[in-house]
Amino acid sequence: MKLYIKYMVSLRCKMMVKEELKNLGLHHVMVDLGVVEILENISPEQRALLKRNLLKSGLHLLDDKRSIIIESIKNLIIEMIHYSEELPKLNYSDYISEKLGYDYTYLANIFSEVKGLTIQQFIIIHKIERAKELLIYDELTLTEIAYRLHYSSVAHLSNQFKKITGLTPTFYKQLKDKRKQNLEDI
Repeated sequence: MKLYIKYMVSLRCKMMVKEELKNLGLHHVMVDLGVVEILENISPEQRALLKRNLLKSGLHLLDDKRSIIIESIKNLIIEMIHYSEELPKLNYSDYISEKLGYDYTYLANIFSEVKGLTIQQFIIIHKIERAKELLIYDELTLTEIAYRLHYSSVAHLSNQFKKITGLTPTFYKQLKDKRKQNLEDI
């Protein structure tokens, strides 16, 4: 049986869910971002208890199909951009459609209707967040970051970065360096 959980976006969340399942005597086959597969059928009492315990930690057990689909899309994108070393070779629409087993147009319509932004906008926002992380780590050049995040050029990455953050990637990186210098002056 599969259960879908909203806001489950980190390893810490996965550990917390595993602990809650264990406390209820449920055995998991798989615990991944946003989805849990358990061996047993869950009773209404267990479901209510799990829902209440997860809510204490800011996680929501999902019930309706649309919410489940949207969370699946979000978790797939987050996992793809933030936790994978390599982004898929397919274009994003084909990748999402293939992974979730639905027509992309159907997924895109539900997502934009409920979230108020397109899947593509959601992907761009997360790619820029990932670029910010990589800039702060200072291990990759801007060219390497653009390549890793599948931008056609550094200019394309820079334009999107500025559109989302209001800053150029270079200026963003300099802000981090200036903060570090100010701390050293104290």
